[in-house]
Order: sequence, then C-alpha cells, then structure tokens
Amino acid sequence: MNKRMIVRAAAGLVLVPLTLTACGQSGGKNTGGEVSLAGKTYLSTAVTQDGKPRPLAPKTRVRLQFTADGRLVADAGCNSMQSKVSTSGGKLNLDGQLAGTAMGCPGPQQGQDSWLAKIIQATPTWKLTGDKLDLTAGSTTIALTDQRSAVPEVALDGTKWTLSTVITGAVASHQAGSEKAWLTLNGERVTGSTGCNEFQGMVARSAGTLTFGELATTRRACAGAGATLESQLLKGLQGQVSYQVEGSTLKLRSAGGGLDFTATR
Repeated sequence: MNKRMIVRAAAGLVLVPLTLTACGQSGGKNTGGEVSLAGKTYLSTAVTQDGKPRPLAPKTRVRLQFTADGRLVADAGCNSMQSKVSTSGGKLNLDGQLAGTAMGCPGPQQGQDSWLAKIIQATPTWKLTGDKLDLTAGSTTIALTDQRSAVPEVALDGTKWTLSTVITGAVASHQAGSEKAWLTLNGERVTGSTGCNEFQGMVARSAGTLTFGELATTRRACAGAGATLESQLLKGLQGQVSYQVEGSTLKLRSAGGGLDFTATR
C-alpha cells in the first residue's frame, strides 16, 4: 500500500525499531557528531506558511513524539498518527504506513489532522537548535519546543484527571459524556466518577505501573451511553496497568486497550 495513505489502526500498533539519528543537521551535537531526537517530544509554538502565520484550530497544537524504538507519533489536537521513521540526512523519512486512530473530530480539527499528515509525509527537513525544533515542508515551517521546556509535567497525585479517550482493541474514541468522568489519585487511594456513579478504592504503585483493587461504586442505575461509558471506564481500572504522565495527559494502558485523561485545572 502506498505509504501516503493513512491506515486507521490503534495507537498501540507494533512497529519495527529504527535508530533515530542525524549527522550535521542541527545545533547541539553530541560527541559522536550526531543528534538524536529519540525519546523526546516536541510541541508547536508557531506555524508559518508562505512567510505568514498560519493559525491552528483553537486550543490545539502540533505534537511530535520520537519514541525510543524508532517511531514518530504525531497529532494536531485530535487523532494520533504514527509510523517508523528515519531522521538521517536532516530529513524525516517515514518507513512504512502512516497509521492513525479514527476518532470523530470537530470540523477544523479534522482538517488539521489531514494537513499535518501531508506535512510529515512530504519528507520534511528538520533543524534542532538547543530545545527548539523547526520542521519545514515546502513553504510551511512548524516551530516546536521540547515538551519538557514547554509544558511542566502535572503531578500524578492530587490532580483531577478527566477522561478524554477510551481505547478498546483497535479503536480509540471520544465517548459522549466522558467530560463528566474523572479520577483523582492520592497515595494509595483512588476516587472518581464514571459520569453516572461515584467510585473509590485502593491502588498500589510501582515504577510505571498502577494496580487497582476492587472499586466500590454507588448504585445509581445508568442507561444508554452512560452505562457503556461506565463499563469501559471501570474495565480500564482493573488490575495492573501501565501509566505515563505527558504534560497534562495521563495515559493508562493494559493488554486490552487503555484510557487517556486530561488534567482539569
């Protein structure tokens, strides 16, 4: 299949590792004369097109994550897309299909997904200066900065995490009413709401994992979409799950899927 086509798949698609290095294309070289983007995440600070500012959809920004196993994971505020990638020669070269989630997005964000896909499929050039990354394709340049500089990481404990995405098997979706579902972690306690019922319980933690005990819930009858959302949320909070906090996002993952939450300030 032509690699310029987006294949809808789960964000957890397994891809073959590929080293991310480039020679002589940016500032801040290491002692081996190479620059590595692996393990770093960049967030957009500005976009220019034909020398003029190009505004993004409200409350969105471009996010580029270069994973340690050789993938580029990108999003522009809604769906996530990814592919194996090489950064050699000062260019981003996708090595395989560009796979993406298939959530329904508001009009401007849906178009923004397609725009970003075209940019990263066009073998754009990149330049790294300190923690600033410039990505250029044709007359369009996306200026980004290292996430660690751009967004302070939100504390896991004491934060109200509001549900944003449910991942089931090969499908990632934004469920109706998810903005009413949330959780808060405080030490060994977890409390929250499914959007219909409140819940609480115990949680143990180790490096990168959370293990949920049986959760006690109120007994309000839920129907329709509310019942479905409650079932998905409680299923995602069973047993041991891996967790990661990226900026203002909490990601929980298990063998069957996962849950994404956004910090509510």
